[in-house]
Amino acid sequence: MSIKLSKLFGMDIYDSTAGYKGKVYDIIINLEKGKLETITTEPLKVKTKTDAKKILTEKSIPYKNVVSANDIIIVSSKGVVAREEAAPAPKSTHTTKYRYRR
Repeated sequence: MSIKLSKLFGMDIYDSTAGYKGKVYDIIINLEKGKLETITTEPLKVKTKTDAKKILTEKSIPYKNVVSANDIIIVSSKGVVAREEAAPAPKSTHTTKYRYRR
């Protein structure tokens, strides 16, 4: 599924436990990689670098935490959950092997 970038601005952001995180104000894009990097919940119109750093560390969400974006944005509430990376299946400790014959 795809969505226009302009549609994301102003969307409400919730975590996966239905906790409200804020609204999308700014989106930081890595032009070299062509990927969205960060969503901020406050505008980045600040006067000092320390204010900008505070917004980026405290009032922003890494885009890799986004689980879904449609009418609202849902982000992972427990660490980073990348959609492309699946957790490896746990290895079985059961050693019995079965051989099927026809």
